[in-house]
Amino acid sequence: MPITSIFDPEKAGRPMRVAAFMSGSGTNIIKLIERQKELESEEGTSSFEVILIFSDRSDGTCAGEKIALENGLPYFSYDIRSYYRLRSLKRTVNTPEGIAARKDYDRIAKKLVKAFKIDVIALGGYMSYITLNRCVNVHPADLSIKTPEGERTYVGDNAVYDAILAGESTLRASTLWTDEGMDTGPLLMVSGPSIVELPEPLETLFNKKDLLLDAVDKNQARLKEIGDWKIFPCTIEMMARGRFALDEKNGVYVDGQPVPKGYRID
Repeated sequence: MPITSIFDPEKAGRPMRVAAFMSGSGTNIIKLIERQKELESEEGTSSFEVILIFSDRSDGTCAGEKIALENGLPYFSYDIRSYYRLRSLKRTVNTPEGIAARKDYDRIAKKLVKAFKIDVIALGGYMSYITLNRCVNVHPADLSIKTPEGERTYVGDNAVYDAILAGESTLRASTLWTDEGMDTGPLLMVSGPSIVELPEPLETLFNKKDLLLDAVDKNQARLKEIGDWKIFPCTIEMMARGRFALDEKNGVYVDGQPVPKGYRID
């Protein structure tokens, strides 16, 4: 079965151009920019370049403008809450009307992607459903774990909570090439393990909601450092070097070899 590189640096003849999309603190984007600068220092050039930052928040809660100013990057924001509120729409994509509204919102970002000749969109904490193509996302769970029915077990916003309640002893982060589903796109990379640490046995935490939620937050923060901050820039770099490819059925390959459970960096 033929495979096609997600990005071909030899054919492009230049670094991969990346648009960073974010909604909050942007720590994943900071790590991505830091890796770009490391490569420029170590090798004289980087295989990828962050070209712009886009945010779906314009209420001062997103650090995108600060990160852009500190790194001399163009910054754009288009507040998604205002978009839906002014049109009296609900933020849902499970109806034809919802998908249509979402695509309409994404028109602005799509124009930016085209104008700046972007190759890949890096979703670093971008909290909105997106209808654009060629996006890399990072998710706080091992997406190779599946249910008996073959579905991914830990998807959505509560993945860490669900994994801990299921008794998982370790947590891992994953990067994926997004599609139209929720955390259903081709699995690219899986991080090393972060040990689950709980203040009490899980059995007793079931009746202590606040303590349980605090433990979930701390484990997710630890996973971010051990997992997200390593595999997110690593995935973008490997992609920019032409190492990731897809076949006709969206099977993932690294250096020409299939990685059905994601490329691992244990």
